[in-house]
Amino acid sequence: MLGHEVVFYKGELKQFVIENIADKCIASFFEIEDSVNWYLYKDLFVDYIRTKRKEFLNQIPIRRTDMEILLTNKINEYKDYYWTKQWEREPEWDRVFVTTLFTFYWAITIETIKFAKKLVKNKKNLMVGGVLATIQAQEVYEATGIKPYEGVLNKPGQLDKGNDLIIDNLPLDYSILDEIEYKYPMNNAYYGYTTRGCIRKCPFCAVPKLEPIYNSYIPLTERIYETKRLYGDQKDLLLMDNNILASKEFNKIIDEIVACGFGKNDKFTQPNLLALAIQHLKAKPIINERANIRKAQSLIMEFYPKLKGEESFLVYKIVFEKYRINKLLTTTREHLIAAYEEIKDIYAKHFRPTPRQRYVDFNQGVDARLFTEEKVQQLSRIAIRPLRIAFDDIRTEPQYTRAIELCKSVGLKDFSNYLLYNFEDHPDDLYHRLRINVELCDKLDVNIYSFPMKYHPIRRTVDMDEDYSHNRDYIGKLWNRKYIRAIQAILNSTKGKIGRGTSFFMKAFGETIEEYHKLLEMPETMIIYRYFFEWLGSDDGEKAARTILGNDTICNASTTSWWDAFCSCKANVSDQEWAQTLEIIHTNKFDMPYPVKSPYIINLLKFYINYRQAITDVNTDLYKLKQAYDRNPLHELRRAHK
Repeated sequence: MLGHEVVFYKGELKQFVIENIADKCIASFFEIEDSVNWYLYKDLFVDYIRTKRKEFLNQIPIRRTDMEILLTNKINEYKDYYWTKQWEREPEWDRVFVTTLFTFYWAITIETIKFAKKLVKNKKNLMVGGVLATIQAQEVYEATGIKPYEGVLNKPGQLDKGNDLIIDNLPLDYSILDEIEYKYPMNNAYYGYTTRGCIRKCPFCAVPKLEPIYNSYIPLTERIYETKRLYGDQKDLLLMDNNILASKEFNKIIDEIVACGFGKNDKFTQPNLLALAIQHLKAKPIINERANIRKAQSLIMEFYPKLKGEESFLVYKIVFEKYRINKLLTTTREHLIAAYEEIKDIYAKHFRPTPRQRYVDFNQGVDARLFTEEKVQQLSRIAIRPLRIAFDDIRTEPQYTRAIELCKSVGLKDFSNYLLYNFEDHPDDLYHRLRINVELCDKLDVNIYSFPMKYHPIRRTVDMDEDYSHNRDYIGKLWNRKYIRAIQAILNSTKGKIGRGTSFFMKAFGETIEEYHKLLEMPETMIIYRYFFEWLGSDDGEKAARTILGNDTICNASTTSWWDAFCSCKANVSDQEWAQTLEIIHTNKFDMPYPVKSPYIINLLKFYINYRQAITDVNTDLYKLKQAYDRNPLHELRRAHK
């Protein structure tokens, strides 16, 4: 908006530096010899500067020109510019902004900030902000020497004195999402807030620090209009409000959402994004050249494989041979525009979007304690799916259940559910909350997808022996490392979520609380490959072992054998020895000798030690039998039936 050249980058900054140097090198090549389109070989420039390997240099057609010596000297000059770190001694960027995310990304965040200091002319113009920087501003300053900006940019003049713009109220620049290779999951949605802050002060939450003042209403319409004008219409609406139901302007917000085209039955028709990207590349001044080159090139390469016959041949000649835009690194703005002019009629012929249902997503979840009949009626007016409701504490079960029932009464049936664990809860609480959701699905004929979320502290407390806010190692007071790994192993098998289906839940977490406790103690490998290890102890497993291996000794590795060893150990050792055994299991560290003599304990611990590597080692009997098990399609059918 201010007329500056801005580049968005996500990834390793060293690669950003190399690509930037390669661009400068190519520009200097054109000044020396313009008979070759050097941009077609940008990937080779990048690889040579990065590695110094001549095999990449030799593939650049320098020798075909009359300027071989000058061009070779020039590329080596830029290669040396990188390796001697001249770019670091002479930084080119006026400002660098680093956004920070979760505190457990501490190490990579600090590394990024330190590297960013090398890129900016004046370190006072390196601005660090975001979640981690706000929560742990002093720690970031001590680690990097950069004083972070804390909180939200919601006042005039925070970046430039005398500038009246309020950054937080501006429409987002959606084009930057196309500047990088990473594709965000919700990349066809309007992002925004209609409120800020939260009325709650939950001790596990960062919002009271990030957004300490609750703002009941932030206008939405103008931002959606500007986004649609500049970047095309978006399918969905993703609102990141932390507690929208607390707003005194809630009815007004719902009215605005409906007016913006996100009513209950509103549809979306995809605009021609390729035409829009080319329009931006033709504009004067050009609108985000880097992003729109990536956008247009990717859309063309997605389109080409869908063609057949003569059209496929024609587009191939244009894209691959005439303009060489089949690779991003060799794609230029001029070639994209020219290629588009030649293929636009074919593209338009096949571009026939069908209207699709729109959805509204309150991505941060809503507060079950604030549901009323009136608010639920309002929610039913918009295209909300799924409705995310937090269920972080078993003590809020009455309010949570009532919220689901109220929603069902107005026709809302699709829910997504966050369940915090490893905070002050007991492991049994997680089981009960998950089971409540499964039973509500059956009782009310609704769909609830539960996403258990492991608690990580946002700052170090006096009782911590290390700063667990900087990693993912924190274990709650009522949890232990083995139980955490067991839950993660179960979720690994369910892809992180628990959906509708009582039988599915009971197999994953146990039919009773006792079975759940058994799963928590089970060796991690057996949880992940539970069907296989159960089959191993069956008649079919023993028969397969004898057929394939000549004996069934390996069947002693089954879940049945483990449970027998577990119960036998508990029954035959002293209370003190059993407590010691559980302590070993619960620390989840089995790679060291233990001061135990009982054969019952030694036999039990073998199940935790022996099978971690064996299941993936091609030379073991366990691996061979697992391969035979996986090749039998009947096992998949049996699992589906169960």
